[in-house]
Amino acid sequence: MANAGFFERLGNLWSGFISLWVSDVEKKHPEIAYENAITALIEKYAKLKEATAAIIRRREDTEERLKREQAELAQVAADLETAVDTGQDDLALVLIEKKNAQELEIASLTTELETAEHDAQDAKTSLMSVKDEIGKLKVEKDRMLAKMKSAEARLRIQEQVEGLSVDAEVKALDNVREHIKNTIAEANLGAEMQDADLDNRLQALRQQTGNASARAQLEAMKQARAQAASKKSM
Repeated sequence: MANAGFFERLGNLWSGFISLWVSDVEKKHPEIAYENAITALIEKYAKLKEATAAIIRRREDTEERLKREQAELAQVAADLETAVDTGQDDLALVLIEKKNAQELEIASLTTELETAEHDAQDAKTSLMSVKDEIGKLKVEKDRMLAKMKSAEARLRIQEQVEGLSVDAEVKALDNVREHIKNTIAEANLGAEMQDADLDNRLQALRQQTGNASARAQLEAMKQARAQAASKKSM
């Protein structure tokens, strides 16, 4: 008993795995799910059609039996009238019993026929319902698969757009920008250095000019003193 329970649970577990696997496959391939549903409905339609045909045949058989019993009852009623008219009481008694039995059979067949007609109508309604559902599923399949393909195309476009990386392009531009800035800085540095060199040379020149002026002044002072000394000695 314990082993039987274990294997039963194992079978249920395996069935669960299969069901989940099938569900995942159908999610990834919805056309399979629609085809399975449509195929199942077609099989149900075929079985229901057979059952409906059997119900209709039973209705027709019941209707034929009822007609035969009604015709025979009419004949028995006519024979009974004749037997009564001709004074054949023994035969009349037999015909009365037969008439009563046929009336009961006709009542039973009438009820059976009404039930058969109701069953046949219900079966035909169910049959048409399944047929309509098959048609609706086929239309829905085409419509939903078209929507699915459109959505998948949109997702692919979105993924491509989101996946587009501009980092490399921006980085390349950043490098270019940095190079341009460095080049401009180097040019500015050269100009600054050139300006600084001119300032240094001008300062040196001015210093030289100042030194020459000082020497000239010194020489003038020396000459003035020499002249002054010369005049005193005279």
